[in-house]
Amino acid sequence: MTLIVHHLNNSRSQRILWLLEEIGRPYEIRHYQRDAVTNLAPPELAAVHPLGKSPVIEDNGRVICESGAITEYICERHGGEAFVPTRGTDDHVRHMELIHFAEGSVMTPILLGLYAGRLGEAAAPILPRIDEQLNSHFDYMESQLNGSGHFIGSSLSAADFMLSFPAEVAAMQGRTATRPKLDAFVKMIHARPAWQRALEKGGPYNFA
Repeated sequence: MTLIVHHLNNSRSQRILWLLEEIGRPYEIRHYQRDAVTNLAPPELAAVHPLGKSPVIEDNGRVICESGAITEYICERHGGEAFVPTRGTDDHVRHMELIHFAEGSVMTPILLGLYAGRLGEAAAPILPRIDEQLNSHFDYMESQLNGSGHFIGSSLSAADFMLSFPAEVAAMQGRTATRPKLDAFVKMIHARPAWQRALEKGGPYNFA
């Protein structure tokens, strides 16, 4: 059966398209557009999954949300085994840590900054704390990139896919200017043919 990706523009589902392109696994995209005023996902996504957000995939009747779960599922069942370090190794422990960090840690200040930006002057008391947290998390990402330009080992891993979106946010915000390894990481992934194919299929992407 066809693997379906419910893809919302300018969202974390872009990295799922990239992952599938790197694997070479055929898939179908169903496109959704954010509201031009609120920037929220359209209500149609709630018909796919109760949370009404993206990414969501459908595979053999199973509906799966959450980027980390989707990434692990695709790697396990659709030919991405090479992107997961061998279980029982230190690299596999770091792989698990970084996959959870991508959503459980660094996305929190990113989203707080997005929401606070809509509050105007009312957000002033919390902006310094948000900024401090953004810098702390991006500094950590900078420190975790190794000499090969990857987060784990010398080639792509699931951690690279998961951390691509926070890295793109850092670049868009101008925060990679003082973080050369993170800057090089974003440029490296954007230059990959599979990433370019994902961009072409996914449509305009503000973080490109």
